[in-house]
Amino acid sequence: MTNLVIISGLSGSGKSTAVHMLEDMDYYCVDNIPPTLLPTFIELCENTEKEITKVALVIDIRERVSFDSAPEIIKEFKKKGYPVDMIFLESSDATLIKRYKETRRKHPLSDDGNILEGISKERKMLVELKELSNYTIDTSELNVHQLSEIIKNKFNKANSQNILLNIISFGFKHGIPNDADMIFDVRFLPNPHFVEGLKNLNGTDEEVLDYIMNKEQSIEFIEKITEFLEYLIPNYEKEGKSYLTIAIGCTGGKHRSVAITDKVAEHFNDLSPLTRHRDISKN
Repeated sequence: MTNLVIISGLSGSGKSTAVHMLEDMDYYCVDNIPPTLLPTFIELCENTEKEITKVALVIDIRERVSFDSAPEIIKEFKKKGYPVDMIFLESSDATLIKRYKETRRKHPLSDDGNILEGISKERKMLVELKELSNYTIDTSELNVHQLSEIIKNKFNKANSQNILLNIISFGFKHGIPNDADMIFDVRFLPNPHFVEGLKNLNGTDEEVLDYIMNKEQSIEFIEKITEFLEYLIPNYEKEGKSYLTIAIGCTGGKHRSVAITDKVAEHFNDLSPLTRHRDISKN
């Protein structure tokens, strides 16, 4: 029986990146297939000389004619016992607007050029498909490589790892990352910003790292957070969560949060965590 992965979501949220990753993993991929053709297409896949066992399809609002029929057709496939995984990709309005402005592309639902209005319409049209999805991924803070890694990790059956750990350092004065599952505040630790010779360095520099890690609070915090995550991660995996984003913040995101993020990531090295220091270069 054909294993079916359906990708849907907001325009500009990374569907092309996701389907290209699945194509690299030997899925037979079709972008923007009319939902009404889905039963016929799967039947053809199962009756070819060499049966196609892994199929990935993109269904979104570009297919105007039969788009409304998509939810019922997907439900019917699930009732018939087909292994169906559905990925829904989304991003914040601000991120989507920025991406459209950078690429100078027109949103498919903004005939008058109003991108935000097009995004709003699309969110409403996709509500039912989002509810049907078993994996919802917010790509607002992800680059193409991180999204590809999430897809690869989840659908590469040869890989026993079930969850991707994403650890971000940030500065509270620059705002909280909107894709964080959990946020930890390390502003209680002594601040290298006020130590002569350390202000213009960052948490990856040996002098700053030594200053932070020589504090008992730092060592105790790392022990407690890693113990907490060791408990949580297996439970999230059981629930089918594909990735977990941990955000660790200090005032400016340059010293304490950077050092602690790297130490936590080092502890979970066997999970190959993705780390990102969002505000390390900001003042």
